[in-house]
Amino acid sequence: MKTLLMLATVTFALTTSAAESDPYLWLENVTGDKALAWAKERSKLTVEQLASDEEFENIESRILGILDADDRIPGVYKAGDYFYNFWRDRRNPRGLWRRTTLEEYRNDHPKWEIVLDLDQLAEQEGENWVFKGAPILTPTYDKALVNLSRGGADATVVREFDLAKKDFVAGGFELPEAKSRASWAGPDSIFVGTDFGPGSMTDSGYPRIVKLWTRGQSLANAPTLFEGETTDVSVTAFAHLSPGYENEFLYRGKDFYNREFYVRRDGKWVLVDTPIDARPSVHRGLLFINLKSDWLIAGNSYKRGTLLVTDFEPFLEGKRSFDVLFEPSSSRALASYSSTKNHVLITERENITNRIYVATRTKEGWSRELLIGADSLSTISVAPVDPINSDDYISWTTDFVTPLTARMQTIGSDVVHFEKSDTSRFDAAGVEVAQYWAISKDGTRIPYFQVGRKAEGTIPTLLTGYGGFELSRTPGYNPLVGASWLEDGNVYVVANIRGGGEFGPAWHQAAVKEKRPRAYEDFIAVAEDLIRRKVTTPEQLGIQGGSNGGLLVGNMLTMRPDLFGAIVCQVPLLDMRRYHKLLAGASWMAEFGDPDNPEEWKFIRGFSPYHNVREGVDYPLVLMTTSTRDDRVHPGHARKMTAKMHDMGHRVLYYENTEGGHGGAADNSQRAFMSALVYKFLREVLQH
Repeated sequence: MKTLLMLATVTFALTTSAAESDPYLWLENVTGDKALAWAKERSKLTVEQLASDEEFENIESRILGILDADDRIPGVYKAGDYFYNFWRDRRNPRGLWRRTTLEEYRNDHPKWEIVLDLDQLAEQEGENWVFKGAPILTPTYDKALVNLSRGGADATVVREFDLAKKDFVAGGFELPEAKSRASWAGPDSIFVGTDFGPGSMTDSGYPRIVKLWTRGQSLANAPTLFEGETTDVSVTAFAHLSPGYENEFLYRGKDFYNREFYVRRDGKWVLVDTPIDARPSVHRGLLFINLKSDWLIAGNSYKRGTLLVTDFEPFLEGKRSFDVLFEPSSSRALASYSSTKNHVLITERENITNRIYVATRTKEGWSRELLIGADSLSTISVAPVDPINSDDYISWTTDFVTPLTARMQTIGSDVVHFEKSDTSRFDAAGVEVAQYWAISKDGTRIPYFQVGRKAEGTIPTLLTGYGGFELSRTPGYNPLVGASWLEDGNVYVVANIRGGGEFGPAWHQAAVKEKRPRAYEDFIAVAEDLIRRKVTTPEQLGIQGGSNGGLLVGNMLTMRPDLFGAIVCQVPLLDMRRYHKLLAGASWMAEFGDPDNPEEWKFIRGFSPYHNVREGVDYPLVLMTTSTRDDRVHPGHARKMTAKMHDMGHRVLYYENTEGGHGGAADNSQRAFMSALVYKFLREVLQH
């Protein structure tokens, strides 16, 4: 422990040629020689300290074995006659895109047909390709648009792929590396939004122009169909191509939460008159509207969080009559919805426990019945298998100590087409799961899950959370936490703080912009409740968060350093004065606010860790991680915060992966290494 602390306080001489207001601005130069040398040296010291003994090797080996295990459930999705899967293991670190039939998938060891070997492709082309998906053309299912990322970045190369020949189409559609949006408009045309040159991308770094590119035509000659503004987040066009339900749609994201929805008729884009902050979608002639704010329409009032349905064509003609498929309450929220051929699958979440209902249209209106109930403290999710042609669905059930079970069934039938359960990856004997409630500063009750074995006295505890963008943290099996933390007798805690979506849009909107501190007060309340209940002590309490969660734990560092013994801060936002000028940051101003607006900067500054770290404060030890290839959250956030803290004499370790994108790792070996760094760090600081 002493050597760890000594290493963490080493101070490096930093270039101060940048603007006086930010002497560490030079570290935002992602691939600059000085910045890369700094990151390499800091990372080297961290590796020498954390990754050079047998304990680390054992943790890493155990994690890699879990990630590469041959008996994992291969997740599948259906396209045509095949079920597709993307698979990584020890022999195929970059992965195989492969497919099989339903009959074969039912077997314990199904035979797979390899569609694309990423390792082979990477070797042939001298690239570290990371597979980023491949939209398949419907209804022929004979071609795909393969997205390939260099090192895991969001930016991709797009190439047309022949699924019968299992090869790229010579002279087919192809886009160079960019944050492109490409989708099928027909068998011989695609909608394209990409970097067409200066001014073609938004301030957030996404396409603002959509073109229709027809086979045999040069992209330069493809006609422009729509142009947004540079201040928009993005513009995306897509088509429904199933016979009888053909339509062309477009989303124009005005900001992260407000977007216009268009349908193309007679060559013109017609605005669909839904609330700009709602989430509309169309399926088999039905328009679904998920409200994010209250809506008064045609004399009727609908609460935010409600799911409405109506016929699409009559709505375009002005009809405003809706059926309510879901209505929220203070404890119940809509987690998701999706459609099969004849039904709607509705996932409701009550006190963070899911239930699945089926809504069916009848002559009398819409009926509704329970499809799958849930035990307390577990998570169930569902998805249609072939939403146009069948009522088949796949369900997934899991909790903190139970591996995933996947089951395919048909609505209205008891027949199970397949059922597969994953293997236990850690010893969960005696591990108990409970839900508790903390009281936040303003009196709001904040739920959290506690996972661990009973113990006498306080024990090391890892607390995590997110609290942003209406994303929810629900119970789920995490074998890395189990094998690397719980098996040692430690405790794992997940906080369901405001800013997330656990209780619907109201829970999220309670911590947006000037109300952001509510999320941090909630997290502090959970930490204090763990200490009050004598589960742990500040010296034994570690916290972990990534991306917006990195901003969360960064604020815990500066707001309440007395509450924590160790902080793991991953691919974080930290400099909230410049976040909107870095990569995709401008797209998040609807969540955090605009730092260039003096009135908004007043409250943003209060949750900008980079501006609130101080000399002379006894901060807990920090492990900061990021990726050079993260083109979503700029690595400059982590770099600058680390450098600033070092110059102030604070304790911080730093590791920057040269690949990985916003996920931090490009393959299982990188993920195992970085995860092992985290758990070795937590053990070193909190257990000793």
